Amino acid sequence: MYSEQVLDHFQHPRNTGEVSSPDAEVQLENPACGDVLKLTLKIAGGVISEIRFLAKGCVPAIACASALTELVKGKPVAAARSLRQQELLDALGGVPPASTHAADLALDALNSLLSRLPHPPRLGETG
Repeated sequence: MYSEQVLDHFQHPRNTGEVSSPDAEVQLENPACGDVLKLTLKIAGGVISEIRFLAKGCVPAIACASALTELVKGKPVAAARSLRQQELLDALGGVPPASTHAADLALDALNSLLSRLPHPPRLGETG
């Protein structure tokens, strides 16, 4: 039913927990199924230096959160913003069609998290 990659991320999730003194954090819940995902991160030089998650939900929800953190850690924020559902699903070897909501939750949380980052002033702007 689940791919080897999904089961591996579920049984051995990567980057669990919370980042200490994060630059941004977010918690989202999927009201349809009750899955909850919290993401916290640190940015250094425009790059995601650390990202962690806490999740309560189904096997694909935990696997998607784990895979998401691996895909964006060490990447520039702009690259993380461009992550698409298919890339996340491909990293997991796919999920059953009824479970794509887990990828949506992970990506919605990531986009919300990145939107909470403080924006540096643009050239010519003051504080």
